[in-house]
Amino acid sequence: MADGWPTVELDPVRRLRVLAAAGAGRPLFAERRFAAGFDAVWSVAGDLSGELPGLISGLRSFEVGPGAGGRGGRLEGVAVSVVGHRERFEIVLRDGWCLMQSRVLLGGMAAVPDGDGTRFALLAALRVPGAGPVQRFFGGLVDRRGEVLLDRLERRVGSRADSGGE
Repeated sequence: MADGWPTVELDPVRRLRVLAAAGAGRPLFAERRFAAGFDAVWSVAGDLSGELPGLISGLRSFEVGPGAGGRGGRLEGVAVSVVGHRERFEIVLRDGWCLMQSRVLLGGMAAVPDGDGTRFALLAALRVPGAGPVQRFFGGLVDRRGEVLLDRLERRVGSRADSGGE
């Protein structure tokens, strides 16, 4: 206890789960245990420019550049959709933790070692007024979208391992 108050440390996946639970509406939150080790999973998930467009349909590119804090701190990114819409993101990227937010979107990924595998979670939510009812209305589709993203990540991790990557 610090200063008489109880404290608790949450691992990155649990922190992301708390963010999802605290969000308005019904954000996309999905979690899965992968058989692959942490380094193999995070080398794909943390490669935002190289891998994010392959994981998220409708995303043509995602370019990451230095932000105020540089590597391991705050970065900036620009997402470009397949129809040409551009969205600027503020990003915090560390081993096992990625939080990205734009004016209208919040996205996050987290990973922790879990025995010989990895526990991985992702979060996506709208950050606009009225988003809650919309996200609740599409709840089942949101859940399916999360599973599709996790399936793609799992295939990509396996593909990198098969090609001699991490």
